[in-house]
Amino acid sequence: MGVSLELMNILACPKCKGKVERDREDESILCLKCSLRYPVRDNIPVMLIDEAEPFNASESSEEERLLVLSDGKPGHVNQSIAFARHLNIDYDLLAVNFKARWLKGVSYFADRLGFLTTRFFNIDKRPQPRYSAVVSTGSETYYANRVLSSQLRCKSVAIMMPRGYRLVFDLIVAQRHDHPPRRDNLLCLPINLTYVDPLEIVTPTAGRQYVSIIVGGDTKQAGLDPLFLKRQVEQIRRQFQGHEFWLTTSRRTPAAVTEMLEQFSWARSVYYEREPINPIPDFLNHSDCVFITADSSSMISEAVSFGSAAVEILPLSDTRIGQKKFKLLIDDLSAMGCLHIFDGTCAMKRKKIPLSEELRKTVERIF
Repeated sequence: MGVSLELMNILACPKCKGKVERDREDESILCLKCSLRYPVRDNIPVMLIDEAEPFNASESSEEERLLVLSDGKPGHVNQSIAFARHLNIDYDLLAVNFKARWLKGVSYFADRLGFLTTRFFNIDKRPQPRYSAVVSTGSETYYANRVLSSQLRCKSVAIMMPRGYRLVFDLIVAQRHDHPPRRDNLLCLPINLTYVDPLEIVTPTAGRQYVSIIVGGDTKQAGLDPLFLKRQVEQIRRQFQGHEFWLTTSRRTPAAVTEMLEQFSWARSVYYEREPINPIPDFLNHSDCVFITADSSSMISEAVSFGSAAVEILPLSDTRIGQKKFKLLIDDLSAMGCLHIFDGTCAMKRKKIPLSEELRKTVERIF
């Protein structure tokens, strides 16, 4: 039967008064801070210092594993997974969702009152207390994060600003364009949290140079103009004569834009509606310069945090770029030397943002 989760929630190490965890192998109780193992006899923890045995905390399977909560949205889940990947920590995925829409509103008030319960949301399975932190992205997951991290007696990590909830997570990783407050538990990044992993879907030919064009799609603020984009592609080709050209579209690319792009010859073209793969990591890894349409903060975040390619942003039209927050993101990255807004000329800005380094320094400080 083992020690119940309810009992684990109230147990503390008698030496340091800190959190304890349950060893998956033999059900003993571990204090990672003191490197002490307390025995369990007849399902009863013996929390006496004289009964404890020393152990090597670095060898414990409890120390380095994350519980990543999923709301079913790939953009959110990928940011949480990126957190684990940058820190090189294994993780498990757990799907969560509110049992009813109105319970999300109730959860804001419950959190402010310190009332944490699993009754508000559904979970795939009941997690075991073997995680160093619960990590989640998106408003559908933050309350569940608060509840489960409290019950599992581990750290809580919120990716993006958990608006509406108390900012009492152990760590919040927010984007600068969301104007987060200055707090000791908050890491402010100029881009989305992302992790790029080349798959060698597209490989270069030795001795050749490559330019890549990454085409997104329509947004609420603006749509892709096929004729405007065509002129941009023509300008790019004139400036990079002697280079090979790679192209990829996305699931949001309009048919009219795809039809226009097919008029050009490409060393490699990936039209997503026909070939649903993601060559962007390979483009960033092997290209001299990448051009990205100004409609996706995720694509831009990948480009300015990985590889050595210069980054050029293609405005969607002659008008200003997108919504205010998105324009702030691009202007900020331009000022940092990470990208250039294409105006018919290329500035070849290549500075990259070291996400792994930033995360590791912050986690070491807070955790």
